[in-house]
Amino acid sequence: MKSILHKLAPNSQPNRKTNSLKKFTKPKIYHGGKSFDLKKRWYVYYSYLNPKTNKLVQQPPVYDQINRLYKTKEERLEAVKYLQKAIELALKEGFSPYENEFTKDSHTVRSALYFALSIKKETLENNSYKDYKTRSDNFIKYLSNKRKDNLSVEYIDKNTIIGYLNYILKKTSPRNRNNTKTVLSALFTVLEDNEIISRNFIKNIKNLKSESERNKTYSIKKVEDIYKYLEQKDKVLLLFIKFVSYNFLRPVEVCRLKVKDVNIKEKTITVKAKNKAVKTKIIPDILINDLLDLDFSNPEHYLFTPKGVGEWETEESNKRNYFGKRFKKVKDIFKLGKDYTIYSFRHTFITKLYRALRKKYSKHETLDKLMLVTGHSTLKALNEYLRDIDAELPEDYSDMVKI
Repeated sequence: MKSILHKLAPNSQPNRKTNSLKKFTKPKIYHGGKSFDLKKRWYVYYSYLNPKTNKLVQQPPVYDQINRLYKTKEERLEAVKYLQKAIELALKEGFSPYENEFTKDSHTVRSALYFALSIKKETLENNSYKDYKTRSDNFIKYLSNKRKDNLSVEYIDKNTIIGYLNYILKKTSPRNRNNTKTVLSALFTVLEDNEIISRNFIKNIKNLKSESERNKTYSIKKVEDIYKYLEQKDKVLLLFIKFVSYNFLRPVEVCRLKVKDVNIKEKTITVKAKNKAVKTKIIPDILINDLLDLDFSNPEHYLFTPKGVGEWETEESNKRNYFGKRFKKVKDIFKLGKDYTIYSFRHTFITKLYRALRKKYSKHETLDKLMLVTGHSTLKALNEYLRDIDAELPEDYSDMVKI
C-alpha cells in the first residue's frame, strides 16, 4: 500500500465496476479533541474505495511531521489544515493508496509544488519552510489569476518563471526577486530529482544585482557606553548582546539556546546554526561569570525570554524581533541610526579580534584562527564577510600621495 506522502497527484483509471461509487471521503482532521490536546497525536484521516471489495476502507492516519515540529495550538492547526488541503487535492487528482505506479503527467503545478514542499519540509527549519510555503503559494496564486495553476507542471517554461520574477521585481525589490528565484529553483530541483519534470531550468536564470543590508560596526567607546547603560537598566538584554559580541552568534541563534545547550563545567555551548545542524563553541572566560547565577534547573528552558531563563513558546522570528524592538529603545537613547543593530555587535567584535590577531600573525594564519571562532564554513565565506565589514584597513599611505 502506497503512502500519500510519497506522491501527491497520481492519475489512475477507475475500475468500471466502481464508476458509480464514491472513491474516497473528504479528509478530516483529528486535533486532540475539543481541548486541542497537544499531548495527543494530531493527524488527517480519510477512507478510500478498496478495488477488491468495492467498500470504503479507512486508511492509516497521516501524521507527517506535525506533532514533532509544531508545539503550539496555532502552529499545529495551521500545519494540519495545510496537510488536509494537500491530501484532498492529491485524492481529487487521482491518488490511490492501492496503486503502485504513478505518472508524472498527472502533476499539476499546484500538486507538484505541494509535493516538493512536503519533501523540503524534512530538511528545512520551521521559519525557512514557512518562507518556502509563502513564496510557493504566491506563485500558485499568480498562475491561478492567469488560469494556469491546473496545467501540468511540464507546461511551465522559462518564460513563465521570468514573467513571474519580473512581476515580483516591479512589486518589491531585486533582493526579494532573487530570493523568490532561489526558492522556486530549490522546489523545481526536488521535482527534477523525483523525475516529475525533465529539467530544472530556473537555476540557470541569473540573479539581479541588489544592495545588501549593511549593519555598521560600533566604536569601542560606543560599546562601552551601551554596556554601562544596560548594566543598570536591562541586564537580560545585555547578556543577550554579550552572546552576540563574545560568542559571535547571530541573534536568532541566541534565541535558540536552551539550558541543556550550555555546559558551564567544560565551558562550551552547542548551537543550532545557519550553515549546519549543530556546532559546538567555547564560552570565553569573559562571558562565563555572567552565567554562574542563572537558573539551570530545567534543561528545556530557554536561556532568553522577556524575563530571563524560562519557557517561551513562540516562533523564532518573533523572539528575534522582540529583542530587536527591545534594543530599539536603547538606540533611541543613544541616537543610533537604522544601520546599527544587535547584529552590529557581532561585526564589531569580529573586527576587533581580527585586527588583534593580525598584529601577531600573517593573514593566512589569522584567517585559520578566526574560522574556528566565527563558525564560517569556508575561507571564501570568511574573506567575503571580512571585506563586507571592512575588518582590514590599509596602512597610512600619506607618503605615497603627498605632492
